[in-house]
Amino acid sequence: MTPGAEAGGTSEGAAGTHSAVAERVIGNLVQVAGNPVVSPSGHWVAFTVARVDLERNTTRTQVWLAAADGSAPPRPVTGGEHDGGPAFSPDSRTLVFTSRRSPTKGEATLHALAVDAPGETRTLASMPDGVSDPAVSPDGRWVAFTSRTQHERYRAEGAADGDTSWQAPRRIERFMTRLNGEGWVFDRPQHVYVVPLDGTAGPRNLTPGEHQHEGPAWAPDSASLVVSAARHDTWDLDLAVDLYRVALDGTVTRLTAGGGYYAWPSEGLAGVACIGYDDPTTYPQNAKVGLVPAEGGPVGWLSAGLDRTFECTAGIVAPVWHRGALLALAENRGTTHVHRVALDGAAVPAPVTSGSLTVKGLGAGDGTVAYAASAVDEVTDVFVLDPAVPGGARRLTTFADRYRQAVEPQVWERFAVACPTGGPGAGEGAEIDAWIMRPAGFDPAQRYPVLLNVHGGPHTQYGETFFDEAQMQAAAGFAVLMSNPRGGSGREERWGQAILGPTHPKAPGSGWGGVDVDDVMAVLDAALERYPFCDPGRVGMLGGSYGGYMATELATRFSSRFRGICTERAVNNLLTLEQSSDMATMFRAEIGPNHLEDPDVYRRHSPITRVKDITCPMLIVHSEDDLRCPIGQAEELFVALRLLGRDVTFYRFPGETHELSRSGSPVHRRMRAEIILDWFAEKLA
Repeated sequence: MTPGAEAGGTSEGAAGTHSAVAERVIGNLVQVAGNPVVSPSGHWVAFTVARVDLERNTTRTQVWLAAADGSAPPRPVTGGEHDGGPAFSPDSRTLVFTSRRSPTKGEATLHALAVDAPGETRTLASMPDGVSDPAVSPDGRWVAFTSRTQHERYRAEGAADGDTSWQAPRRIERFMTRLNGEGWVFDRPQHVYVVPLDGTAGPRNLTPGEHQHEGPAWAPDSASLVVSAARHDTWDLDLAVDLYRVALDGTVTRLTAGGGYYAWPSEGLAGVACIGYDDPTTYPQNAKVGLVPAEGGPVGWLSAGLDRTFECTAGIVAPVWHRGALLALAENRGTTHVHRVALDGAAVPAPVTSGSLTVKGLGAGDGTVAYAASAVDEVTDVFVLDPAVPGGARRLTTFADRYRQAVEPQVWERFAVACPTGGPGAGEGAEIDAWIMRPAGFDPAQRYPVLLNVHGGPHTQYGETFFDEAQMQAAAGFAVLMSNPRGGSGREERWGQAILGPTHPKAPGSGWGGVDVDDVMAVLDAALERYPFCDPGRVGMLGGSYGGYMATELATRFSSRFRGICTERAVNNLLTLEQSSDMATMFRAEIGPNHLEDPDVYRRHSPITRVKDITCPMLIVHSEDDLRCPIGQAEELFVALRLLGRDVTFYRFPGETHELSRSGSPVHRRMRAEIILDWFAEKLA
C-alpha cells in the first residue's frame, strides 16, 4: 500500500517503485558548488557548476564565468569532467583552475586560461595526488596550491599498479592517520606548492615533511603565504591548530601562540584574519572571526558580540576583505547569511544578506560582492549584491528555475516548540526551531504517514536550504518533520554545548541522548497535535551519523511510538568509536574524560547497551569504506538484533564513505534513496 493510500492520499507508487522519485530528485540536480570568485576588477564572477550524470554514474563539474553586472550571460569556460577551484590573476585577465582529466586515480592538473582574449589553456602543474586551493599572488607571478605528497612506499616496484604486497609497512606514531574519504593521510601529507603563473618552471614544495597544511593565503607583498597547520609534536593530543607564515624560500614561522584552533586564514593590510576559538579541547564552540598581527601575536576576536558560529554547516568560508572590513558567513536559527565584521571588533557583526536562505559561498573584488545561496525549494544559484534591485541582490544564474520546472520541489512551514522544562542550554522562553513539509499532491482532508528526521553533527543545523532528502520523502507521499534540538548549531554557544558529557570539566551537559532526545520528542508531539494531516499511528524516524545515533537511541526508548526506524552511518557504541574512528580520541572533547579514564560514561551513552529494548522494525544502512563511523558500528547493531530475533534489515554499500548520501556515486545515492523510501512505504502502510 502506498504511504498515503490508507486515508486516500496520493503517492508515486507502492513499495519497490520509488526509483522514479529518487531519479527525478537526484538526476535533475544542477547546483553551484563552492565559493564564487570575483575578479579583482569586480567585473567577472567565476564559479563551479556541478551536474549529476546518472547514465555515467558521476558528478560533472565545470568552471563558469558571468559578468557581475549581468551584461553577459553566464557560460561554461572549461570543458573537463572534473574542473573546479577558480582563481583570478590580479589583472583579472587570467583564470586559474584545477582539473582531473587523467584516467590515473588521484592525478590532477592546474591550468590557466585567458578570460577576455583568445588563447590556449596552459597546464601549469601535473600532480600525482590531487590539486586544491589555488591562489594567485598579488604580483601575478606565482600560483600557490595544495597537493598530497606521497611517501616513497607508493612508488615502490609494483605499488603503482595497486599491488600493496610491494609496499613497506606503515610506521604509526600518532593518532588521526586516516581521513574519511581520503584513506591514509599521514604518509600522504598535504603540502603547499608554488608554480610560476607563466609556466616557465615546475611546482616547488614549500612545506616538505610530515605535517599537513591547509588554506594558503597570500601576503599583500607576495613574499609569503599564511597557512593553518598543526606542526608541533603533540598536535594529536592537544588538538591545537596554528597559523604559520611560509616564505617563498620555505622558511616557516608560527604566528599564533599555540593551544587554540586557528584556521581559514585570509591576509590583508591590517593583518591575518581567521576563524577559530581558543580551546580545542572543548567542543563544540561557536567559532569566531579573529585577527592576528601580520608579524604574529595574540588573536583578537572581532565577532565576539554575536554568539553564533562562523564555522557553518553549509560550508566554511575564510573571511573576505572588503572596503575596510571583513565579510564572513554566520548561522542563525536555520539561516546562514553574510555578515560585515568591523576590524576593531567594536560593533556587533551585521547581516548583509537577508531572508529565508542559506549562503554557501562568498567572494568580493573591487566594489562587487558575490555569493552562492539556496532556499528550501531552490538549488544553489549565484547572486551579486545590488541595492538598486528589489531584495538587494541580482541573480546571475537560474539553476533554481530549471530545477523547479523539472521537479516541482516542495516548500515547508517553520514553527517553534517550547523547550522541555529544565536541562542545560534552555533558558527562560527557549524554543526549538522546527520545519514541516507537506507531501506532494497534498490534500488537507487526508492523513499522511510522518517521517521524523534528525540531523548529523551534532553541531550542525537544518535550515532554509534545498535538502534532497526532504524533497524525496515528500515526493514519495510522506509528511516530513525536522528540527534543531539542543546540541546543534545556529544558536548560542551554550545551546550547542548542552549535550556535552555530564562530567565534562569545562561545560558539563546532559550527554548525548539527554536533552536532545527531549527536544526531538517534544517537536514530534507538537507536530502531531498541531497538524491534523499527520497520522500519529504511522510515524517513522531516520537519521545519519549523530542522527543515526539518535535513531538507535530512540528505538531503545520509544519503540512503541514508531512503526519503523532507519539508522544510517550511525554511532551505536561510543566506546568502540573512540578506538576505531578516523577521529579516534577526539570525542573526549565532547564527552569529557577519555575512554581510559571513564569507559563507563561512554557505555552509558551508547544505545548498543540497551539494544534488548528495541522492538520496532529497524533498517540499517552503512558504507563499507566509512572511516568516520566504521562499519563495525552497524555490524554490532545488526548482530545483536538478529540474535534477539528482531525485524532488522541491513544494507552495506561497497566503495562508499561516510558521505554516501551527499557525495556518493549517483547510482548508489539513487539506490539508497529507493531502499529507504520503499522500506518506509511498507512499514508505514
